[in-house]
Amino acid sequence: MFTYLRRGTRRNTAARLRRLIAALAVVTCGVLGWAGAVPAASASIIPVPADGPYGPAPAPAVPVITAGGMPGWQITLIAVAAALAAAAAAVVLDRARASRRTASVTG
Repeated sequence: MFTYLRRGTRRNTAARLRRLIAALAVVTCGVLGWAGAVPAASASIIPVPADGPYGPAPAPAVPVITAGGMPGWQITLIAVAAALAAAAAAVVLDRARASRRTASVTG
């Protein structure tokens, strides 16, 4: 009865592959978003009432020293990664320009 609707509706392999890649990209973005939100939710401070069953929080025996800022090794790592990414992009763009120039001269 409905066999005429099924003719010619087969997807080719490239379309299936594109759809699979798009689905994997959506799942990956969702997992990355979840992984970014979980530490932020876990870092919230939950106040404990002083008159509750746990009592007041004891004073720390050792003074806690906190310093703001980012460690030097992280700054160095970010700078090196940015330099490598810029160098890779420059090489890719230069090769693309060179191949286009060569193809237009000989063509």
